[in-house]
This record gives sequence, structure tokens and C-alpha cells, in this order.
Amino acid sequence: MSTNTNISSETDDNVTTPLIQRPTRHRYTLYHLSTFILTFVSYAMLHAARKVFSNVKSTMAEEWSPVANETIRPIKPDNIWNQTRLFNSPGDATIFLGVLDALFMFSYATGLFISGIIGDRFDLRIVLCSGMIVTAIVIFLFGVLSEWLHIYKAAWYISFWILNGLAQSTGWPCVVAIMGNWFGKEGRGLIFGIWSACASVGNIFGAALAASFRTYGYEYPFLVCTVLLICCAIICFFAIIPSPADVGMEIKHVNTSTEETTTRVNDRETGEETEIIVKTSESTATKPITFFRAWVLPGVAMYSLCYAGLKLVNYSFFFWLPFYLHAKFRWQESDADLLSTLYDVGGIIGGIVGGLISDLVGLRSIVVVPALLTAIPMLFVFSGLANDKTANGVVMTVTGVFIGGPANMISAAITADLGRQEILAASDQALSTVTGIVDGTGSFGAAIGQVLIPLIEKRWKDWRFVFYFFVLMTFVTCCCILPLFIREYLLILRNFTIAMSAGCSDLRKRWNDLVGKSEKEAVETIKRDGEQNIEVVDDGTPAADATIKSGVVRVILDENKKVKYPPLRQN
Repeated sequence: MSTNTNISSETDDNVTTPLIQRPTRHRYTLYHLSTFILTFVSYAMLHAARKVFSNVKSTMAEEWSPVANETIRPIKPDNIWNQTRLFNSPGDATIFLGVLDALFMFSYATGLFISGIIGDRFDLRIVLCSGMIVTAIVIFLFGVLSEWLHIYKAAWYISFWILNGLAQSTGWPCVVAIMGNWFGKEGRGLIFGIWSACASVGNIFGAALAASFRTYGYEYPFLVCTVLLICCAIICFFAIIPSPADVGMEIKHVNTSTEETTTRVNDRETGEETEIIVKTSESTATKPITFFRAWVLPGVAMYSLCYAGLKLVNYSFFFWLPFYLHAKFRWQESDADLLSTLYDVGGIIGGIVGGLISDLVGLRSIVVVPALLTAIPMLFVFSGLANDKTANGVVMTVTGVFIGGPANMISAAITADLGRQEILAASDQALSTVTGIVDGTGSFGAAIGQVLIPLIEKRWKDWRFVFYFFVLMTFVTCCCILPLFIREYLLILRNFTIAMSAGCSDLRKRWNDLVGKSEKEAVETIKRDGEQNIEVVDDGTPAADATIKSGVVRVILDENKKVKYPPLRQN
């Protein structure tokens, strides 16, 4: 009987033979590049809209306060001349600006929890672009129309700035989820370190807009941002691709159980029946992770609390640094705006270098904690600087490296790691929810900071106490992830000790691919390699730290009963 490999698609009744396409590794393509650029630019524009507001605060405070009626023969009394003003003094206006920052951050934080859940359930592209359009409309009403029509009403500003926070909250969970879909864990620290510079680039661009257009009126930077946001949203809507699966580059089968059945298939050409083995699969569709389950994922709560303290400090520089430089040193607003961008430059450098080092080490907290501890003395130095632009610029840049850099790492690379854990094999729709939780918790911390900063400055009449508050919060941030840091430090120390011990075979190349595999699969593979003496222990137990017996292969499992390190054998 002849054999023909061209099997007909006709089969017996009720028998199907699905064609399973295995995921393949792809080199970086134009899709990866376009995804990187589009998500980078879209979030940079959202951050630019926030930065414009922080950089025109002094002008808005003066515009909302009474102005002197200095004509030779005043046409109107002062109370009528200033009747449309919002506050009695620029100092009162400053307090209100701090309240607006806090309201924005509270609404932004609340929106992040909601947007993270929405992002895992709806089209990421639509959610992102809708948020950008709404943001453009809101900042036009807040910063442009209000000035053109002289609507100086506290309720007007409060309402639209709360809406702005809710609208902008759609941005970060969506862009991180899209990036996480396209870029795997390998090299994620460096790639996300570069990409997370989008926030800092947006800050720099927003500061440049404020400095360039504020001379025409503080409303014109808002107007330019509105136009650019709408244009960017339209481009992203038609060009961005949320996932490789949308262009047929990747097909994932999750929770698939296979069952072999014998089936007779008729060959059209020969008329003969051939008995073949058909693997039928039962797959459960991936479901988005629940909000409360995302909270209990390993590392999510710890990094969320850590980011709450860190984002408080980072966003305080974001919101108040230009105002601080203008208020303390009496620099021109344009000079203060441009010089403050050096902090963002430092954040870009810190995010890229920190991401690269964490990739090389294979651990994240081992980079974050030392950077934050280095930032503490830099904050003390910053608080006591004299009126010297060069010194302030250098210290601002270095502070940005050790504050902004870790903040970028946590919000991007570390969040992507948390949302793509192996424990989530049953649901690949978790990244947006996890991102919303981490960034949302951080934003609540930042919101509290925006309320406290003007109160601290007003209470002690000295900005140094604000910096002391930053020092305290940076130390608290380190304490939040200290247990993880200690665990990862001991891991590195143990690996170093094992590598330096005499007679210990380095089998990384031989069994490196067993990392992440189940205990059964690892043991079977090692046995096929001719090894019979296999010792399986849990990580963190005394047995895991004990000296490996001669001729024994030790397999260390993580908390999910997966192989944590390449197995080692003592000669």
C-alpha cells in the first residue's frame, strides 16, 4: 500500500484536525519599531500637557490675582478693576495650584485602577486614543477657553482638571501593555529603560512649549498641546498595532490539554484509507485577571507601596521644580523652565543605565535600592545650594539619575515583569491591570505629596524642609522593597560562592534551558543526560544552601515549583 503525505481535509464525521501553529521567535521588525515610536510619542505628548501646566504656574498665579490700577487717572475703582480676579494674592493662588495638582493626581490614580481593568478587556488602541482626544478637549477648556472668555471660577478649573486626570489615566496602562505584548523579557530592562524616557522627553518638550509660547499668554502653550494631542491620537488610531497576534505573528495556546485519537482518513488520489493519530485539543480561552487577584501576585503589593513613596518625590520635582527655582532664586520663568529639564535628562540616563545593569544582573531591586540610597545625600546637597545655575544644573541632573531613573524602571520594566509572570500562564491579559495598580498606587502617593508640599513650605517658610520631607519619603521607599533586596542580594552572594567553590561544575550551558520548567520535566531531562543522583529542594530551605554532595545534581525550585536556577553538580 502506497503512502501519500497529501492527506485530504475530509475526515470521518465529528472528527476535526486543527492545525496548531507554534509560536516562533521573531527578530525585531518594523512592527516593533513602529510600536516603540508610536507609544513613546503618544505618552510623551500626554506628559507634555501636564508639564505645560506646571511651567506656567507663576504666570497663572499672577493672572488670577489683583493687579495694580496704575493709570494716572484711574477710570475704575480697584475693586471693580479686579472684580474678575480669582484670589486676593499670588500666595493664595499658589495654594490653589497645589490643590489642583492634588485633585489631578487623585483623579488620575483612581482612573488608573479603572483604566487598567478596561485595558485588559477592550481594544488597547481605542482606549488609548479616546483618552488622548478627551485630554485635548479638557485642556483646551481649562487653559484656553477660560482665559479667552475670562472665566475665573474655581469650580470651572477644578471640574476640568479632575476630568483631565481621569482622561490621562488611560495612557500609561495601555502603552505599557502594548509594549509588553511586543517585547519579551529578554533585554526588557534596556528596551524599557530607553522607552520609559517618553515621560521625561514629554516633560522637556512641555517645558520648551511653555518657554516658547508663554510670552503670547499662558493659554497658548495649552492651545499648541491641544492641537498636537489630537493629531497624535489620529495617527495612533490608524497606525498602532496592540499585539503581534493582530498581524498574525504570534498565536498562543493557553491551558491546552491534548488527547490522542486514532482516525481513518480517506486519500482522494488512491482511494485508500490511512490510519493516523489525531491530537485533539481542549483549550480554555484566556480571561482577563481580576483586580483583586492582580493585587496578590508576587511583588505587586510590595512594588506598589514602593512606587507610592518614590512617585511622590519624583512628581514633586515634576510639578514644583520650576516654581521652586523661580521663587527661591528669582530666576526668569523661562530660565527656570529650561534648567529644570536637566532633572528629566538625569531620569533618562538613570532609566537606561539602570535597566541595562538589571538585565545583566538578572534582578531589578538590586539596582533600585542602591540608587535610592545614593539619592538621599544628593537631596541634602540640593536643599542647600546657593544661587548658582551651573551647580544647580549639575546636582539636578545627578538627582534625576538616582530618583527619576528608578521611577522609570519601576513604572515600565518592573511593571512589565510583574504583569508577565509565569504564574499568569492561564491568563495573558493581566499587564494592563497590574500596570494600573502599580501606577495608581504611586499616583495616590504623589497626590498626597502635592497637598503637603505647599503646606510645608508655608508652615516653615523654607524650602529646605520640603527637601527633608523628600529624604524621609525616599528612605521609606527603600524600606518597602528592602525584604526583596535582601533576598536578591543573598541570591547573588550564594551564586557567587557556588561559582567560586572548587570542584563545582558549571553546567549553565548544559541545563540552562531547564529554568522555569516543572520538577518532573527537569528530572526526566537530567536522567536522559545520564545523571541518576538528583536532589530536588525548595529555594530558601537549609538544604538549598547546604554543600552539594559529590556526584549529586541539585535542582532548586521556586515557590511555584518551577526550576529557579540551572542545576549544579559537585564533581
